Amino acid sequence: MSTLIIKALFISFGVFLLVSRIAEAQPRYEKATFAGGCFWCMQAPFEKLPGVVEVLAGYTGGNGKDPTYHDYAQKGHVEAIQITYDPAKISYSQLLNVFWRQIDPTDPNGEFVDRGPQYRSSIFYHNDEQKKLAEKSEEELGKSGRYDRPVVTEILQASPFYKAEEYHQDYYKKNPIRYKFYRHGSGRDQYLDKIWGKGRNQEVPEASVEKGSKSSKEELKKKLTPLQYKVTQEEGTEPAFHNEYWDNHKPGIYVDIISGEPLFSSLDKFDSGTGWPSFTKPLEPGNITEKEDRSFFTTRTEVRSKGADSHLGHVFNDGPPPTGLRYCMNSAAFRFIPKEDLEKEGYGQYKKFFEK
Repeated sequence: MSTLIIKALFISFGVFLLVSRIAEAQPRYEKATFAGGCFWCMQAPFEKLPGVVEVLAGYTGGNGKDPTYHDYAQKGHVEAIQITYDPAKISYSQLLNVFWRQIDPTDPNGEFVDRGPQYRSSIFYHNDEQKKLAEKSEEELGKSGRYDRPVVTEILQASPFYKAEEYHQDYYKKNPIRYKFYRHGSGRDQYLDKIWGKGRNQEVPEASVEKGSKSSKEELKKKLTPLQYKVTQEEGTEPAFHNEYWDNHKPGIYVDIISGEPLFSSLDKFDSGTGWPSFTKPLEPGNITEKEDRSFFTTRTEVRSKGADSHLGHVFNDGPPPTGLRYCMNSAAFRFIPKEDLEKEGYGQYKKFFEK
């Protein structure tokens, strides 16, 4: 054997050893797939856990290929999350413990305000070990006496997972106030606090912005247009007949421009002839507050949003039946959500009002 051949063999063996050592040094990640209703609410608790590398929102469990947010339910899929994790830093059993603390495992027909098979809770195992751990965990939970109904969460073999549209990824970060409003409004937090106690989520804070918190003046000035800022923060009034929604006849809801709180519906909107959007009643009475306004040498009733404390307008007693009220509002205080976008924007519970 020539010297060149021997050198080549040594070099090849050395390269093999180097590649092997590099491969051994690389973390060996695994995947866990869970469904627990709205995938916005399922991403947040897992994303900052030590050892979790990535959490994706998506669709799985069905037969139809390439599902989208508009057809995943028709294709038999559920909303789910897929977790990539390092088993050397966090175990599958630990992930299961966090999973149970996010859902109602006794509900076979959905989760909280989200109803239908596309929102049912499920565990999708990727190997026999995950299946065994999931079954054991569910059995122990069922015997714990924590629930007064049977635990019915499905344990299924993992099938292709399809990543959801980008606007669904990390929704709790991109839209923190709207996320917190949706999460609280769905009843999820109230139920989980009752079952597990308020310390159930010590593993990760869900969002840095508390429900209803008000952004600083500097942040608001960056976020809002000058007119929006003047109306909502300085009790200003926009020009009549020269504002965005006075003549808007599209079906949908009007939400606070800052917090996203649902305030009024197009179903209660009427033409008052004043040049401002007018409504006979609020969509969610609990989301508005009223206070006496003595400016301009008269006494009026000011209307503000409860969470963001935005000035919205005034309410008068000269409206049409059935309430006899006229909520005269400023377009600049609102963002309009068309009925076709309600679910996508996190206001799916109001969709039924427009389907009658």
